[in-house]
Amino acid sequence: MIKERPEARGSAFGERHFLNPFHNTIGKVDFMAEIIATEGLTKRFGPLTAVNKMDLKIEKGRVSGIIGPNGSGKTTLFNLLSGYFPPSEGRIFYEGHDITRLSPQERVKRGISRSFQLVSIFPRLKVYENLVLSVLRFKENNKGGARFYFCKVADNKELLDDCMQYLEMVGLQNKANTLGGELSYGDQRLLEIAISLSLKPKILLLDEPFSGLGDLEISFMMELLHKVKKDFTIVIIEHKISKIEDFCEQLFVMSQGSLICQGEPCKVLTNVEVRRCYWGEVG
Repeated sequence: MIKERPEARGSAFGERHFLNPFHNTIGKVDFMAEIIATEGLTKRFGPLTAVNKMDLKIEKGRVSGIIGPNGSGKTTLFNLLSGYFPPSEGRIFYEGHDITRLSPQERVKRGISRSFQLVSIFPRLKVYENLVLSVLRFKENNKGGARFYFCKVADNKELLDDCMQYLEMVGLQNKANTLGGELSYGDQRLLEIAISLSLKPKILLLDEPFSGLGDLEISFMMELLHKVKKDFTIVIIEHKISKIEDFCEQLFVMSQGSLICQGEPCKVLTNVEVRRCYWGEVG
């Protein structure tokens, strides 16, 4: 058991205090350069084409949103970018290098991190233990890897401090010893974000991070994302468009596996074709 740190401003979800461990630690972002690009990216499942010949360019250092009706291929696109699905056709480039055949773990090493539509944590591990392996992998003196679990966790103060730093970032420092499965759904979402951030990403792919959250929880999540958005590239899939239209600098709209519109949110959301396919408007 490790010593939990009290919250600085009360215990309400929306009043949590968090720190930004990336502040002043990462160089100024090179805007306008592509961090991820795809050429003719296609994914088929039998007769179904989930992603169809997509040419996508994500600018480094910007916040991009991907929207579209259910079944339009958004999560499949994330699975392709993160390496969970191999493409049927096309290529994926990351920082100018072809990563089409790289495994998910190799992509993580290069700086691609993601969250999932359904919360993905270790429910039987304590909250801080969920962070141990991701934090440990970046330690220069790490030679034992997973063998750390067979040692006394409390003996490694530096590692624990690093874990707590990320928990403080998302406001979970006072729940470090709680089992992940005992957290509320909103807190599990925050823990998943903490795990993603502890991987020190260059680009963070967020798949419906507001799903299942109440308005207060969404407000806190937005506050957190605003705090870190200047430190790396963010791509977010979200159905609650009103929550992200001011947060995103560019929007991509998918329909039936294809990219049908892209650009500044104010222009994209008034596009006739977008309004027709997304909201069923005519004329």
